[in-house]
Amino acid sequence: MAPSKVLAGARVVLPTGIVDGGRVVVDGARIVEAGPSPTEPAGAVGSAPADTGTVDLSGHWLVPGFVDLHNHGGGGASFTSGTVEEVLQGVHTHRLHGTTTVVASTVTGDMHGLAQRAGLLSELAEQGDIAGVHFEGPFISPCRKGAHSEELLRDPDPAEVRKLIDAARGQARMVTLATELPGGIDSVRLLAEHGVIAAIGHTDATYEQTREAIDAGATVATHLFNAMPALGHRAPGPIAALLEDERVTVELINDGTHLHPASLELAFHHAGAGRVAFITDAMDAAGFGDGRYMLGPLEVEVADGVARLVEGGSIAGSTLTQDRAFQRAVTIDRLPVEDVVAALCANPARLLGMYDKVGSLEPGKDADLVILDADFGLKGVLRKGAWVVDPQLG
Repeated sequence: MAPSKVLAGARVVLPTGIVDGGRVVVDGARIVEAGPSPTEPAGAVGSAPADTGTVDLSGHWLVPGFVDLHNHGGGGASFTSGTVEEVLQGVHTHRLHGTTTVVASTVTGDMHGLAQRAGLLSELAEQGDIAGVHFEGPFISPCRKGAHSEELLRDPDPAEVRKLIDAARGQARMVTLATELPGGIDSVRLLAEHGVIAAIGHTDATYEQTREAIDAGATVATHLFNAMPALGHRAPGPIAALLEDERVTVELINDGTHLHPASLELAFHHAGAGRVAFITDAMDAAGFGDGRYMLGPLEVEVADGVARLVEGGSIAGSTLTQDRAFQRAVTIDRLPVEDVVAALCANPARLLGMYDKVGSLEPGKDADLVILDADFGLKGVLRKGAWVVDPQLG
């Protein structure tokens, strides 16, 4: 059991708002108190356990641990092809940057290989190392393939979709589909029936086709704006349909490369803070450095932190970590801190059905939290009550 601790004096972001000079009390792996610092005498109801260590966080922010719905790797390791040890290395890299809950995403491959990968990742999900599996491809449009191997793409046959979710042994969390392809709508219905998120992405769908997919049960837009037709005044395409529908949560990659700030602002304005989920779409180079990498069967060159396919030059995921996404959203995009916390924590946790455990600072939830300095730089990470990054604040 992790020792008990009191994190005191911070600006604490709670579901009800920001508390100045607040505190969070952790007992073992759980939060037992979150709110204003108490004024009652020591030993009164609500005071910290006697064996706690107090960390003075004056001048800092205290927010929930980040939840990443869409992540292909990091720390030089790939979720799409790495060994168990390599996957865990990637997971640890993102924990060092505040992501205490991560879904491992695959890329397009042959069906046998994807089923094998699902089996490996599902074991890690069952152990609690990751929060499940996201299949991005092979059921996507060749017109909008991005960094996916075109020869391995296929239509979303519901029987093949079912094979992948069965291979994940109950740990499949999301499947990205081009729902306009043959079998797309039936596959959305299948996923909804099995409690798996159907995400519209890498799509060439029209506005009307996107509406049909949402009505069938699709609830997520995979990296909105990217790998889909642009918003048009006569043919609004999928972007308009996804932004306007209250049933849809839109993923955004806030790295300054994938989206212009005006596009980010447009998404928040039309979807509202309650329907945005920041993701990394990270690949191996996240938290590691420039160089040559493999993303599935495709070679990627990372230069100045931007990942592009060696052949063709398409953007190939990102090198983003969620602490950078947070800092950029507040300091450059000028979004309210509460909205950024919703996009990084509460909204993705709700989508995953994990909001009873993670996504906010509330008693009874996992002690997953991030400490940020006054400039929103990461200073500490706690996961299930144990320090991943010790704040060492003196």
